[in-house]
Amino acid sequence: MSVPDDTCAACGRPLPPRAGRRGRTSVYCSAACRQRAYRERSAPGAVGSVRELISDVAERAGRLTPQPPGTFYAEVTELSSSVGRLRRIARTARDAAEGGTQARTDGTQENVSQENVSPENVTPPPVTNPPPDTSGAPEAPDDADFAGLMETYRRELQVHCYRMTGSYDESEDLVQETFLKAWRRRETYEGRAAVRAWLYRIATNTCLDHLRRHSRTPARYERLPGMTHGDAEPPVRVTWLQPYPDELLADVPAADAGPEALAVARETVDLVFVTALQHLPPRQRAVLVLRDVVGLPAAQTAGLLDLSTAAVNSALQRARPALRAHLPAGKRAEWAPPTPPTSAELAVVERYREAAERLDMAAMAAVLTEDAKLTMPPNPFWFVGRQTIADFVAQSLDPALPAFFGDWRHVPTRANGRPAVAGYVRRPGTTVYRAQTLEVLRVTGGTARAGGRIAEITTFEPHLLPAFGLPMTL
Repeated sequence: MSVPDDTCAACGRPLPPRAGRRGRTSVYCSAACRQRAYRERSAPGAVGSVRELISDVAERAGRLTPQPPGTFYAEVTELSSSVGRLRRIARTARDAAEGGTQARTDGTQENVSQENVSPENVTPPPVTNPPPDTSGAPEAPDDADFAGLMETYRRELQVHCYRMTGSYDESEDLVQETFLKAWRRRETYEGRAAVRAWLYRIATNTCLDHLRRHSRTPARYERLPGMTHGDAEPPVRVTWLQPYPDELLADVPAADAGPEALAVARETVDLVFVTALQHLPPRQRAVLVLRDVVGLPAAQTAGLLDLSTAAVNSALQRARPALRAHLPAGKRAEWAPPTPPTSAELAVVERYREAAERLDMAAMAAVLTEDAKLTMPPNPFWFVGRQTIADFVAQSLDPALPAFFGDWRHVPTRANGRPAVAGYVRRPGTTVYRAQTLEVLRVTGGTARAGGRIAEITTFEPHLLPAFGLPMTL
C-alpha cells in the first residue's frame, strides 16, 4: 500500500509530531501498527529466498514513477527497506565467507579453523559446533539463502547476547561470531523449523565462552576523595554496562505472537533488568534467559547447554530468587509489559532538556526527585540526592565558574525502553556541537496536571550514538 510520508505505513493515519526528535524516523503511528506490519512481513507468504527478494526488488523498481510525489516517496521508502535487507544478507554472506582467513586491521591473519579454537573455551567444540547428523535432513540451502536465513535472526540473537553481557558492543561482536560458527557448520542445520534453536545454542555457548575469558562481577561505587556523593549507600557499579537503542527493537511483535516475539520484548532489556542479570553466574544467567525470556522448555534448554533437565530446573530455581534480590524494592521478578511514554513523561524530559540548554540549574533541579541518582558507567562518578546532583552539574553549567564546559544541545531519543537524551556541547571559542553524553532517564509517574520527575540518570559515553541514528556533531 502506498501512503504519503506523513501517514502510518500500516493504517494510513497521520503520524504523531516528532517534537524536535532527530535520528531514524518511524513509519508507524503506534506499537500496534508496528506489530501488525511485523506479522505481515513474517507471514508464510512473505518474500522468502534471496532470489525471490531480488525478483521482488526488481519488480518494485520497474513500477516506480515520480508522480504523485507522496506516492513516489512511499514506494521508494518501501523499496529501500527491501534493498536494505538484501544488503544486510549480502554483507552477512560476505563476512561469513571471508571469516576463515580474513586479514585483521592490525595486519595479522585470523585463522578460524576448528583445529585452532581457543583452549580457553568453556564448552567443547561439539557444543558450539554440533556434529553433523544428516539422517533425514533436508538438502542444505545455497550460501545466499543460508545467509538470508541467519540474517532473519540477527536482531533477536543480538538482544540475547546483550542480555547475557550487558554490552551493546560485545553483543554485536558475539552475534557476528555466532554467524561465523554457523556458516562453517551450515550443512548440519536441521531445517527451517530447527534453525532458531540451533543458532541460540551457538550464540549462548559463544557468550559463555566470552564470559569465562572475561570474568567480571558487579561491585559498589566507592567514595572519591574531595567529591561529595550524597549520604545514600553507593549504588551498584557495572562498568561494562551500555545502552541499547529502542529503534533496533522497532519490529517487536505483539505479546501473543509466540516465543520469538517475547525474545526481543522491550521490558527485558530495561537497564534495571539487565543490571540484575549481571549478578548471576553465567550458566544460571543463560538458563534464566533461555527459560523465562526466550521461552524455551526445560528439555530444549538442557539440550542447548549440554545439561540434564534436572540441572536446568535446579539452576532456574536458584537464578529466579537471585535475580529478584538484585531488583529494586517493590519490583517483581515478573516484569510489567512496556507502555508508551505518557504525555507527563515527555513533558518532564522536555523541561529537563530546555533547562540544560538554558544553563538554568534551578529549573534542572526542579525536575529531579529528592533522592534522584546519577551514575556514569564506566566512570567512577556517582551522586545521590537532588542538591548533590545540582551542585555537581553546576560546576560545568555556570559560565562564571572556571570549570564551565560550554553550551549544550540535547536531542531526545529512547534507550532500553526509557526516554533518553543525547547531549552535544559547544566548547568556548568553537562553533560545532560535539557529542558528549547519552543520558538514559527513569521518570516517575505524574499526571497531565502534575508532571512527574526524573528519579535516575544513567549517563553513558557517546560513541554509540550512530547506533541510535544520531550524528556525532550538530
